[in-house]
Amino acid sequence: MNIINPLHESHNIARRYFVVNGFDGALTMLGIIVGFYFSESVAIETVIHACMGAAIALGISGVSSAYMSEVAERKKELRDLEDAMIQDLSDTTHEDLSKTIPIFIAVANGISPFIISLIILIPLFLSHKLGLVIIDPLLASLFVAFSLIFLLGVYLGKISRTFWLWSGLRTLLIALLTTAAVYLIS
Repeated sequence: MNIINPLHESHNIARRYFVVNGFDGALTMLGIIVGFYFSESVAIETVIHACMGAAIALGISGVSSAYMSEVAERKKELRDLEDAMIQDLSDTTHEDLSKTIPIFIAVANGISPFIISLIILIPLFLSHKLGLVIIDPLLASLFVAFSLIFLLGVYLGKISRTFWLWSGLRTLLIALLTTAAVYLIS
């Protein structure tokens, strides 16, 4: 644990988890939607149910896995600090942070794939619930997925202070390779 500023450290971890799991959520939705797009005619409601099941599972997995691993890490770090200081740190700010930081990180880890998945599904919801169809709702959702994946790459470029376009194009290439792999399998 960063004794000087554990909140800053947790912010960096939460940001990484948000991007990593957001990317996982976007690629998962992309894979499911591409699979449905290249299969026989499937009802939009079926696609929505499959994608929502995956989005919920990704969200729950993200929250629970990050929470359990962060609690274990924070407990270890607190015990190591106690050993180094030869002092019990119960009822201190260090103990409080070791309990609250895992919650913050877990929420960031779980909410990102869920929210990104919901954004990708907006064209499907609009088509199914409101009957708004401008273009094929599956194609519209694919466009949203590619756009979000590109924007995640742009954000990574901003974080790393590298050229945003190159970073966005790299993540877009990963999305295209994923699409190609799903197409070849289906």
